[in-house]
Amino acid sequence: MLISRLIKLMNPMLKKRPLTTVVCLMIIALQCGTLMAQKAGHHPKDNYSAYLFTYFTGGGKGEEAIRFALSDDGYHFKALNRNNAIINPAEISSTGGLRDPHILRGKDGRTFYMVATDMNTSKYNWGPDSAMVLMKSADLISWTSVVINIPKTFPEFSGVNRVWAPQTIYDQKKGKYMIYWSMRTGEDADKIYYSYVNKDFTALETVPKQLFFSPTNGAAIDGDIVVKGGKFYLFLKTVDAHTGIRVAVSDKLTEGYVLQDGAAQQTKDPVEGAGVFKLNHSDEYILMYDLYTKGKYQFTRTKDLKNFRVIDNEMTMDFHPRHGTVMPVTAEEAKRLRKQWMPAATVTHNPVLKGYFADPEVLYAQQTGKFYIYPTSDGFDNWGGTYFKSFSSPDLVNWKDEGVILDLGKDVSWAKRNAWAPCIVEKKIDGVYQYFYYYSAAQKIGVAVADHPTGPFRDSGKALIDKFPAGVSRGQQIDPDVFTDPTTGKSYLYWGNGYMAGVQLNEDMISFNPAAVQVITPDKTFREGTYVFYRNGKYYFMWSENDTRSENYRIRYGTSEQPLGKITVPANNLVLEKKVTEGIYGTGHNSVIQVPGKDEWYMVYHRFNYPKGITMGDAAGYNREVCIDQMEFNSDGSIKPVIPTHEGIRPVKLR
Repeated sequence: MLISRLIKLMNPMLKKRPLTTVVCLMIIALQCGTLMAQKAGHHPKDNYSAYLFTYFTGGGKGEEAIRFALSDDGYHFKALNRNNAIINPAEISSTGGLRDPHILRGKDGRTFYMVATDMNTSKYNWGPDSAMVLMKSADLISWTSVVINIPKTFPEFSGVNRVWAPQTIYDQKKGKYMIYWSMRTGEDADKIYYSYVNKDFTALETVPKQLFFSPTNGAAIDGDIVVKGGKFYLFLKTVDAHTGIRVAVSDKLTEGYVLQDGAAQQTKDPVEGAGVFKLNHSDEYILMYDLYTKGKYQFTRTKDLKNFRVIDNEMTMDFHPRHGTVMPVTAEEAKRLRKQWMPAATVTHNPVLKGYFADPEVLYAQQTGKFYIYPTSDGFDNWGGTYFKSFSSPDLVNWKDEGVILDLGKDVSWAKRNAWAPCIVEKKIDGVYQYFYYYSAAQKIGVAVADHPTGPFRDSGKALIDKFPAGVSRGQQIDPDVFTDPTTGKSYLYWGNGYMAGVQLNEDMISFNPAAVQVITPDKTFREGTYVFYRNGKYYFMWSENDTRSENYRIRYGTSEQPLGKITVPANNLVLEKKVTEGIYGTGHNSVIQVPGKDEWYMVYHRFNYPKGITMGDAAGYNREVCIDQMEFNSDGSIKPVIPTHEGIRPVKLR
């Protein structure tokens, strides 16, 4: 509109000018129009360079409040305001709680609209919930708000006892903003309704009408409309024989939605709260939804809004969202948000890896002069990962993802499931560095070999360990640990869940004498996760106690005079345990690294993800994160208790 006005004003001039002059003047008009549009607050899509995620975190005290997070790429999100609320729900809602926030940029490009469920389960349990909150802002920082109570506003809906998950969309044909939400009257099924809002975004001005009609008359909640190719795609949760995230499509915004076959979610777990956002400068979309019984999100990617692929391994967040939405923002808007809600704070280095990982093995490679971590790829239900990654660092603080180094599906013929707890050793054979990588798969232990710390690794083609040691009938053949004795150069392999076994490896590092296997379980606290190292004439054996799903998963140690000798267990042998005051739980399955040439030691371990892990039940045991803290010794060689921290360690200097 600005451009057309400029051209009209210039028409008298254009008629009297040569063609070249006309073209130049039109270009100037276009440029001026663009600048004026930007100055007026319009933000062409090309200007979007970041993403704002608005969400709440749960049903506990203080969790039902709106929070913000930012991402530069749509895959890696960081919470603002230290994951605290950006609006006090007690000041703007009737219940003191806000859930299911949805945020929308207005048609003018500079006004923002947010709506949320007025709900406080920690105070009022599950209802009745009969109101929503409408919010408006010019800068994403300061918000005006109003409570809309549906039964009080519309007498014909006096029996309403649920008003859930409102969202806003601009109706191009009517030139108005429309709010749609889930609503239930009495004991009837939940239905999705819509109403138009006034120009000030302070009231609903039309009586609610039903938007989606279920073909089974079952309940439908949590609607999210995406406009693509002139069609309206309504993502919603149906509650009937086909409960899950479904998609209904229409040529019109307010009617005619036809439910498509199949579910959009890529999990068998219960889901809700679907949210879709388009990636900037891309034809791809992200569909995310809340696995509410697991306390986590799942993310999928799609181009056609029909076929979805899980991308959880590409996503990272330092928070745990519930039913939220994502909106693209400009660099200027992101900067303003960070300035407001990301003040200078204590630097935290734990967790050291982005994403869910566990059972970390650490290595210093002489060949490259770098440190490496080899973890279990976590975040899969019931420890269902099938690939291994590696990470490199010059200083134990700054880590680079080196990608997948071994994929059971592609690289291993004898096992396709449960890729767990690897370990690695560097050996120089005939002047050439080689890396022997031992790992658990399908409750067996295999070995792969490479000539570089990041692979590619070549599997031996068969399981190295697939049976119990003599005298053992319970437990699992998992959690290998490899140790090379610095006094002899001989290498040993340890393993076991429920028992600790060990054996000297042959020169080829991929075989051993089965008759030489020894069971050396230290005591009844041993569960799994053996780790062996040598210091000042002593062999230290470390292990994890309890189940990895327990908040009391922790690390103990003993010592021996030889690599396969009797293990002496000190009276005070607890090395690492939870720290409740810091919200740190489930600390276990460790490895240890000595800085080359120094008596400087660090423990690498996993813990429940922070801060949500402790609320996830058993799922916390397969949604873990890797941390590093310093390990020190007393003068008699005993290990001082390691204090788990969020701060982690400072960068290590090798020279």
